[in-house]
Amino acid sequence: MSTALATSMAAANDFHSDLTDPMRLDRKPANPMLNKLNAVLPQIAANASLAEELRKVPDENIALLKSIGLHKAFLPKAYGGLEMQLPEFADCIAALAGACCSTAWAFSLLCTHNHQLAMFSKQLQDDVWGEDRDATAASSIAPFGRYEEAEGGVYFTGDMRWSSGCDHAEWAICGFLRDNDQGAKDYCFAVIPASDYDIIDDWHAMSMKGSGTKTLSIKRAFVPEHRIEKAKAMMTGQSKGFGLYPDSKIFSTPYRPYFASGFAAMGLGVAERMLEVFRQVTKGRVRAYTGADVSAATPALMRLAESTHQVAAARAFLEQTWEQHREHGERKLYPDTRTLTYWRTNQAYAVKMCIQAVDRLFDAIGANNWYLDKEAQRIFRDSHMTGAHAYTDYDVCAQILGREIMGLEPDPSLL
Repeated sequence: MSTALATSMAAANDFHSDLTDPMRLDRKPANPMLNKLNAVLPQIAANASLAEELRKVPDENIALLKSIGLHKAFLPKAYGGLEMQLPEFADCIAALAGACCSTAWAFSLLCTHNHQLAMFSKQLQDDVWGEDRDATAASSIAPFGRYEEAEGGVYFTGDMRWSSGCDHAEWAICGFLRDNDQGAKDYCFAVIPASDYDIIDDWHAMSMKGSGTKTLSIKRAFVPEHRIEKAKAMMTGQSKGFGLYPDSKIFSTPYRPYFASGFAAMGLGVAERMLEVFRQVTKGRVRAYTGADVSAATPALMRLAESTHQVAAARAFLEQTWEQHREHGERKLYPDTRTLTYWRTNQAYAVKMCIQAVDRLFDAIGANNWYLDKEAQRIFRDSHMTGAHAYTDYDVCAQILGREIMGLEPDPSLL
């Protein structure tokens, strides 16, 4: 990315804020972390092409984000964390995605995993943060791990895929199905130190190229019982760590909405950035064969207007949802099933809207923007990846919400 384009990122942040909802600046609380983030975004934007070449987040980006303390967003205050509210965190991830979505994807997960770890036993939390309060965890949570029961824990084995940001993490949260006393299986998470696995460099993808979403190779790693937790317990307030922080405003809630919050924020951030890129490109564009000024052409104006409205609607919808998270935390109100259903599906629908807005603009931005050195094509690719995660798959989410609205039992085949 050119220096001029990187510099434009700072201006773009102000443009996005004013464009999407001028009044929201008057009603939203101050976000000191976002101010700190804005200072490092130009350099992160300048590294976006490098991230794709490396197929992982550049070390410099991680250092910049850790220097402002963003990795401590959901770290318990007991370990020097910030315990940020979700709306402020999501605004940061949206801004980060506008600079480099690969970096946002990986780093958001490194942050949100701290919220998940805070649901584990105090002993596990001491293992992770007792001596290194900057420690983070990657994950591969699909339950593909295999295990052998052992005294005091399990031996864990598996090639655990889709571990974003694993090059920069000291731990990994890995999923597996464990037999219980009722003859059924519990979906569980095992927390494993980096010393117990190898990273397979196999992330060759067309989107989020710089996220470093590689495979963890684990061979009979011993996992003590205090580093294992049931997923259901973490969604129902019954995990070993639930209640450890009674004064906290973010830990009296299930882990999953925090784990997945970044996906929607990234979808929003890249869509907001696409509005600015389209405006910049189109403003100076003339048709090669006719010399016509594209910026004054009715189709371009209509596409920009509709995508602007659609992205603004997505932001308003997401902000309302994130504010509900805040309110539940402040009131220590544990969300019921219907609330959790809406939280998840709201975010997935907002992502769908953002992808549609990006597609509408990319279709008309011109063939020159298909070159790999153009920002628009990277935004187009990354935008679609934000809707490809299991949590943001709207075909799944629409079924989940439809069943809830009709009063049907949840379908266990729908995650």
